[in-house]
Amino acid sequence: MSDRERNRPLSRAFAAPLRAMNRVLGAADGSPNGNRPGHGEGSAVVDCAVYVAGRRLPGDHAPDEALKIACSQENAFVWLGLHEPGEQEMAAVARTYGLHELAVEDAVKAEQRPKLENFGSVHFLVMRTARYVPHSQITETSQVVETGQMMIFVGEQFVITVRHGDASEMGSVRADLEATRADLLEQGPWAVAYAVTDRVVDHYVAVADKVEVDLDQIEEGVFARDQASPIPAIYQMKRELVEFRRAVVPLQRPLAMVVALVPKRIGKYFRDVQDHLTRTVEQVSSFDDLLNSILQARLAQVTVDQNNDMRKIAAWAAIATVWTAGAGIYGMNFKFMPELDWQYGYPAWWTVILIISVLLYRALRRSGWL
Repeated sequence: MSDRERNRPLSRAFAAPLRAMNRVLGAADGSPNGNRPGHGEGSAVVDCAVYVAGRRLPGDHAPDEALKIACSQENAFVWLGLHEPGEQEMAAVARTYGLHELAVEDAVKAEQRPKLENFGSVHFLVMRTARYVPHSQITETSQVVETGQMMIFVGEQFVITVRHGDASEMGSVRADLEATRADLLEQGPWAVAYAVTDRVVDHYVAVADKVEVDLDQIEEGVFARDQASPIPAIYQMKRELVEFRRAVVPLQRPLAMVVALVPKRIGKYFRDVQDHLTRTVEQVSSFDDLLNSILQARLAQVTVDQNNDMRKIAAWAAIATVWTAGAGIYGMNFKFMPELDWQYGYPAWWTVILIISVLLYRALRRSGWL
């Protein structure tokens, strides 16, 4: 996660104009509602709605107006969705909803580990989002997992979701709740927090399943003789897995705290999310062990290949030594030497050298050196 973290400001510089264009066209960040009238062009507000008894009130509301409506009715709350808000816009929301300045700072910077904090009657849950980046093959520069952040402010009559990055869009979550889960929305802001958390963890599960396929491909490539050494790809996969692990594993403790905190009627839903998260954590741990085993197997294979190459070089060097020794002996400038004046001396020298070389080659071949 090193180079991508350093290059993130540049990517955001290009992404911001695209998001603004999408909002103008009416489909901001995957939300079916787009940039609703009244939120202002280029605003970080993706959607702001008032729910009464699990049903959304018609009309478009500004954040302050929506809170007034919710406070004036029973069993009502506001769901305000934000995407990468700036300091001024987040400060305005904080004044309206009474958010703590430390939590607001975290929501703007989006550089937090998963955690759950309590600021009076407002709970602040931080998660890291993740999505799988499709690719044709794993190389030393492949991006496999892209992460972002999701912050949730849960108050007595409001829930504010703040998303950074393009992973785990919330438009479909809101649409699903409004269309088919009115009974769940009726249980208040923690129901929205559950739905958002469930979507984030579901994406963890999907990423883990696809990463497992990549690991299978890497494992096959380790023992394929017709492929280049996959060691750089293995190291890249380990880096991507570390990034994914930083998103998944630290969420266990905050989620356990949420399960103990929320009412029992909604706690059973969070326990289901906790089960999915535990399964994903176990998968990630097994992936790390598998990558270490693959890397050790590949390094051992490289060592064996190098030893085999050295044995072949030594075997051919031994055969070449026979020729070198023969040429060295009969190349000495002595006047009286056997076979110098013999008619068949030259053919006999070639015959002896060839016989010795063939016998030595066959012996080395049988021993596995050639």
